[in-house]
Parts: sequence; structure tokens; C-alpha cells
Amino acid sequence: MPFHVAFDARHVRDFGIGTYIRNLLRALGNLDHENRYTITVHPGDVKEFDGLPANFKLATYARSDLDLRDLAAFPLFVRQFQPDLYHMPLNRVPYWMPKPYVVTVHDMSVLLFEQVSSWRQSLRHYLFRRGLLRADKVIAVSEATRRDVEHYLNIPASRIRRIYNAPDPRFAAHPNPADARAAGPGSADHERRRILERYQISYPYLLYTGTIRPQKNIPRMVEAFAVLRGDLENHPVYHDLRLIIIGDEVTRNPTVRQAVNKTHMEQAVRFLGFVPFDTLRVFYESAAAFVFPSLYEGFGLPPLEAMASGTPVVTSNVSSLPEVTGDAAMIVNPDNVFDIARGIREVLLDPSLRRDLVTRGYSQAASFSWDVTAREVLDTYREVAGKS
Repeated sequence: MPFHVAFDARHVRDFGIGTYIRNLLRALGNLDHENRYTITVHPGDVKEFDGLPANFKLATYARSDLDLRDLAAFPLFVRQFQPDLYHMPLNRVPYWMPKPYVVTVHDMSVLLFEQVSSWRQSLRHYLFRRGLLRADKVIAVSEATRRDVEHYLNIPASRIRRIYNAPDPRFAAHPNPADARAAGPGSADHERRRILERYQISYPYLLYTGTIRPQKNIPRMVEAFAVLRGDLENHPVYHDLRLIIIGDEVTRNPTVRQAVNKTHMEQAVRFLGFVPFDTLRVFYESAAAFVFPSLYEGFGLPPLEAMASGTPVVTSNVSSLPEVTGDAAMIVNPDNVFDIARGIREVLLDPSLRRDLVTRGYSQAASFSWDVTAREVLDTYREVAGKS
């Protein structure tokens, strides 16, 4: 029997969550033409959902889930559609959220890394736990996250399902040869150079993309970069190596700037904030290496995005990262500045290793698919709707 899903898509513009929402809904749209979906969106985000089939309807709702009134207002808003189940695609579940609902937990960093220092944070931690404990089904985006949910919240394994994320398919999309010929020889290279020139980039660089939070370990990455710069100061190619950081909330994490100042890397480290997708893809494709020495990840999309772009990856040996990157990345100890520097150095200076990592990276990124993710999410919907 067909069912009706209410899906909260208000975070479609977020860095990682937005990738999940956008690609999951498009894959569900390609897969499921039988069941009905009501997608809650901010009024300014309607264009993000162009192209969904007729069984997907948009419902605009202006209030943010950071507004305390949303704890009651959003449940009242979505009840009017009388769905058979609700899907909260991140664990920010309003207090009076009706059941049954499915919640996707992307990581446990709120509980593991954020120190409770205000009543708002205490409330956030309480709602995080409550949202998962009340869920009819919890989708964990990796085996590591599944274990964390079970271990830290004592949620029965039978209520948790591991369903992997996948990189945005656009990172792996390359021009059709006929299109490339029509655009003229070297058109892709010309566009890449044009974008890099716009940012005044004429040097080899390491790249980090993602949020800038304590668990991302960026101060140690900066320190490792400083060690590496000293080692390569006379190298014919990498003597002017730079580090480019694309992410948000630098001002809320002063330790990052402090690390740059302490290592005297002010002229070699650039913070760019968010950039448009086509620009981000060029940064991935043009980087000498992608560095992601995170202390904790629920899944870890950026390393897969770099792999899909043909860039060798250096990442951590903790949490979900070895699970997601497999044997396609240079694995380092994120607590050791010199091991991070060692891993980057080997990737830069060993041509055979670079080629091997690029080849394996393409295969590893391609092993994750939004079509597979959508089929498994749809099976979860059927299970929860059937029980209700």
C-alpha cells in the first residue's frame, strides 16, 4: 500500500547535510513514483528542488529550527499533511515531533566534543538524545556511527540501520568527448586556469574543505604544514607550497588563527570561506593533495569528493575514515603532527604512490552510490510505515 512521507529539507544549503538532502531526494525521485512526499523547504530554497517528479510536493516554511518556537511550531505545521511517517535528515528533532519518524544521524560530535557551557547547549544536547531515543528507526551513515549510537545512547541494534552516504555525482562527472570537442580544444583546462587566476593561485597547494570545528584538528594540520614547508623549502616544485582552507566559522575557532600565527604561516595559509560548486570542484582537481586529519567523522564526505576529483588523499586512522576511504588514502595518526607531515610528504614526492592513490581513489569513490542509498532508505520507510 502506498504511503506518504514528510521530509524536512530546511538544511539543503548546509555543507555536508545539504549534499545528503539534495542527492537523497533526487535519487528517491528517480526511484519512487508510487509513494507521496511532502518536502518542507525555506521559501528561498524552492529552486533547489526543481526537477522532482509529480509525487513530490513542496511546502514552504520560513522558521529556522534554531528558533525555540520551532520545537512546537514545526510539528504543528507538518501534522496538517497527515503523513504516514516523518523523516528528519539530521538529528535536530523538535520536542513535540509526532511519530512515527525516521532520523538520520550523521555523527555524534555534539555529545562527544561540544562542552556544555550554556543553557542553549544543554538544551541542544538533551534534544539530541531525546530525538534519537524516540525515533522509530535511526539511520546511521557509517558502521562507526552506528556503533557510537548504540554504545553512547543504548539504542537497540534492531532500531539502527547503517546506510552509507555517497559523494555528489557531479564531482565524478567529466565532459562528454563530443561536448569537449564542441567547446574547443583545452576548454576545460582554460576554465580551470581562469578560476584559479581569479583567486590569484599560481602555486602548488594542499587543500582542506569542510566545517572548522575543534574535532577537525585544523591547528595540527597547520603545524604539520609548517614542518613540511621547512622540509621542502629548496624543492624545485614545492618550495612555495601553500595551504588553502575552504570552510566556515573560522572566527568561532580562534585556535586555528593562533596556529597560523604561532607557526608564522600567515603568508602561506589562505582561508576562503564557502565557494560555488564549480569553483570547489576546480580546487579539488587542482590540489597537489587533499588533507583531512580529522579526529572524528560520522562519515567523511570530503575525502571521497577529492577521490572522485582525481586528487590523492591524506586522512586519519580514526572513527569512520578508514572505513570510508579503504585502501585508497594515505592514513596518518591525527594526534601526531610529524606523522601528518610525513604522510603528506610521501604523497607529494612519490610519483608511483600518487598514481596508485588516484587510481584507487576513483574506484573507492565510485563504490558509494546515491541510488543504493535511496533504495535502502525506501526500504526503511516501508518498514516503519508498515508497522504504523
